Amino acid sequence: MKDIKEIGEPVYSSGLENIYFSETKLSYIDGENGRLYYMGIPIEELANNSTFEETAYLMLYQKLPTLSELEEFTKKLKENRDIPEILLKEEELIPKNAHPMDVLRTIVSFVGMLDENAMSKKEDEIVEKSIKLTAILPTITAYFHRLRNNLEIVRPDPNLNHAGNFLYMLRGEKPSDIEIDIFDKTLILYIEHGMNASTFSAIITASTQSDIYSAIVSAIGTLKGPLHGGANEEAMKMLFEIDRNYNGDVEAYLKDKISKKERIMGFGHRVYKAYDPRARILKDLALKLADFTNNRKWVDMQIELEEKAGPILGEKKIYPNVDYYAASIYYMLGIPFDLYTSIFAIARVVGWCAHVLEYWKIGGRLLRPREKYVGELNIPYLNIEQRR
Repeated sequence: MKDIKEIGEPVYSSGLENIYFSETKLSYIDGENGRLYYMGIPIEELANNSTFEETAYLMLYQKLPTLSELEEFTKKLKENRDIPEILLKEEELIPKNAHPMDVLRTIVSFVGMLDENAMSKKEDEIVEKSIKLTAILPTITAYFHRLRNNLEIVRPDPNLNHAGNFLYMLRGEKPSDIEIDIFDKTLILYIEHGMNASTFSAIITASTQSDIYSAIVSAIGTLKGPLHGGANEEAMKMLFEIDRNYNGDVEAYLKDKISKKERIMGFGHRVYKAYDPRARILKDLALKLADFTNNRKWVDMQIELEEKAGPILGEKKIYPNVDYYAASIYYMLGIPFDLYTSIFAIARVVGWCAHVLEYWKIGGRLLRPREKYVGELNIPYLNIEQRR
């Protein structure tokens, strides 16, 4: 039998499921056993021992940093945090009711336009641009939130780490060490997750030899969708629905949703056929934060829903995903619902940039998939007078 490549016969897979188009060292998802690795390191080890800054370095340089390398990397992140006044003026012109993801998409595009060397494909320059993007996405998000609420913007604090600085700029007050630590760990868990939809969008754009800013704009637009990055926002809205419309009766809500064959937000993942390892870590963090804030209402509701849904959804290998417990964590941190997806982007920008960098390094080809044509052929053209 001739090889498929030799005869050019296309392989059809709905949603491109189980289709490989490239190779990577960045991450590996063992969906059957519920395991995730960054550069071969179990996600549990990074969540317990690393920091966002160190994990970001790991992704961009494909190795853990030495102390001096980490200090230099962290310094660069801090130096790139603030945005030029022209970008601040642009944010001030944006309608206050704009979606925060639209703001991210617009300002990142503006940043790319200001970079006279945007089209460079030199590895060291792409890394520097990646550091800049990682540093400014939190600032863009925090500034817009302050501006839309008629609050004075809070400039970055060089004495705070990446996670702590964002919470400070967003809320206007210094966060506690526990809040910083928990938020830092959530960012680590969102940094990278293989060839998901937004990463694929970034790679498609990068495969045309466009610039990295355009690739990130593509990824942001894709992440905005409720079936991807918007899921954590929907998971928190679900808890409010249970509280308001079902008087907190989790079982009644669950029965109603199942009878209507509607989705339980925060459950299920295309890749995982076991418990999402990130969700397991986030569950513990949610409980820790709930005890710290003296408000276990939302986490207790989530745990009850998980326990009652387990016997039903578990048979279908549907378990809580990363967005389920992240939702209550962000709420307890005082982050508005509509910023949840932006938080996702603040972390995932590292993975996007790392994949673009890796794809360019291996000389990745222009992506050009095919469609399966299912229409008729040789249909005659009818003049307009003959059409009905």
